[in-house]
Amino acid sequence: MQANSTASTGTDVISKVGDAPASPVKAYNLADLRSLAKDVLPRGLFEFVDRGTEDEHALVSMRAAVAAVHLRPRVLVDVSMRTQATEFFGRPSAMPLAVAPTGAAGLLWFDGEIEVARAARRMGIPFALSTASIVSMERVAAEAGGRLWFQLYMWPDRSMSWELVDRVRKAGYEALIVTVDTAVSPNREYNRHNGFTLPMRINRANAWDVAWHPRWFFKVLLKYMLRSGIPSLENYPESLKKKMSEKPTPVKCDSLNWDDLRELRKRWDGPLLVKGILRSDDAVRARECGADAIIVSNHGGRNLDASIPPFRVLPEILDSVGNRLDVFVDGGFTRGSDIVKAIAMGAKGTFAGRGPLWGVAVDGADGACLALQILRDEIDRVMAYTGSTSLLALDRSLLDIPSSNSSSQAN
Repeated sequence: MQANSTASTGTDVISKVGDAPASPVKAYNLADLRSLAKDVLPRGLFEFVDRGTEDEHALVSMRAAVAAVHLRPRVLVDVSMRTQATEFFGRPSAMPLAVAPTGAAGLLWFDGEIEVARAARRMGIPFALSTASIVSMERVAAEAGGRLWFQLYMWPDRSMSWELVDRVRKAGYEALIVTVDTAVSPNREYNRHNGFTLPMRINRANAWDVAWHPRWFFKVLLKYMLRSGIPSLENYPESLKKKMSEKPTPVKCDSLNWDDLRELRKRWDGPLLVKGILRSDDAVRARECGADAIIVSNHGGRNLDASIPPFRVLPEILDSVGNRLDVFVDGGFTRGSDIVKAIAMGAKGTFAGRGPLWGVAVDGADGACLALQILRDEIDRVMAYTGSTSLLALDRSLLDIPSSNSSSQAN
């Protein structure tokens, strides 16, 4: 699927890529959507999505690493015919972007996972569903469709993980993403301060929080209560599936090792991505274990607060494995120019997590679509400024990379 070459309004983008009306929301960048979402969401829920972990150094540094790289524009190039079309695993994608797996969409909007997946389908890009989501993979496939990838957490009892792999295959998902950077539960202290924990409990702090956000109560929580009560974690293994009002089994596996990745490769014959790589030697080992792609990621700054920013280590990893497997990256991308930088560095594509979540919180599928079209229009504009008619024209010669952020730079 190839989008029109010239920059266009939100309505134009939708009409070319899908059949949905443009969102009436007045937001002109992801920061606008974030601000609108902050107004409609309870504080505990907003901060669950927005914040990092502990002192939030990783959250700040991952953004700073992207901002530290500047573009060297080319001029006097005919860029009247631009396209950002690409392919992932041999299938077309309208943008060098996929929607990241996140566990909160269904709490931001009623059946939010389905809404975000619909937005991704309209925009012609893949959607990755999280193990920790509250809408089942089967419903997302049946009601949203499109290019669907599934993010897998491994369990100490590996048979539970293989059970999920079988479900993913039967549901018709294209690719499997295994997250490897969550050996233990992260230390997100603000969740406890806000009373936003599992099992879900009503206390004085979060009761007032919800009361001050009636739109969210009536449009999201009340709808779940009227349909089936407190939602469940629908993509957990069957024996671990519980209501969110019950104490869950933590999503962690501190015994996960490279042999497990080799076994997963044997059990899954589609594209296999390994998410959470921040070292070139780990990238090499992932390739040796049969991975088709890796995602350079520090979990959005939400796990290890002292972790190196993904964008800083991206050149090193690309130089070590970029010609042997696809390298994706996430973390700190808030503008289309950030995505252009990643592609110019050599990444196959990027992931967007928080942006589509802010969009769906504000206006469901149309809001998530708006977030994605904002990024699309920004990418298109930056490509024009850099004299690039396609993604193939983006390379490191366009980048001014700090010496600490690059292992090699084109002249």
